[in-house]
Amino acid sequence: MQARTEALTPAARRVLDAAAELFYGRGINAVGVDLIAKRAGVTKKTLYERFGSKEALVAAYLRERDERWRAWLTAEVDKSPPAAPPADRVLATFDALAAWMRRENPRGCGFVNAAAELPDAGHPARQVIADQKRWLRGYLRRLCEDADVAAPDELADELLLLHEGATVLYGLSAVADPVGISRRMALRALERAGAV
Repeated sequence: MQARTEALTPAARRVLDAAAELFYGRGINAVGVDLIAKRAGVTKKTLYERFGSKEALVAAYLRERDERWRAWLTAEVDKSPPAAPPADRVLATFDALAAWMRRENPRGCGFVNAAAELPDAGHPARQVIADQKRWLRGYLRRLCEDADVAAPDELADELLLLHEGATVLYGLSAVADPVGISRRMALRALERAGAV
């Protein structure tokens, strides 16, 4: 059963909010439906009536997180001045990522974290994770096309790797300022592609 998050009842909204906080903060496998229901102030019956299963709730959590990320990223990139070179919009994705990481992702990418916990390819959340990564790659490719680079597919792949690597290393605190480093590497890639 797939959750329908577009018209949430107040109780379902509380369930999804509690699940999002707990899944991201503690890990999906460490959090049971009893704790989610308790945190949301509902019964387990209400949780299951609205979402069907924990698996569907995980997928709904990730779907909503993806919607927020897409809206945030595109809005931040759209703040680029109209007269700015198109390559600046590519770099703006890294500026937006840096702000998002500080605000929303202290433990790294919620999708990467979820993928690590959900090895079953048939889990409904795996499709949400794959869709999120495909969307980001497609968005980066469109920005590369706008910047008139010769090989937008190749550059989009490089930029996606830089984005994803930055989120993983940020969550691990393995490198100081991984997003800033990735942005500098993206600038060099844009220069090599003739976009800057």
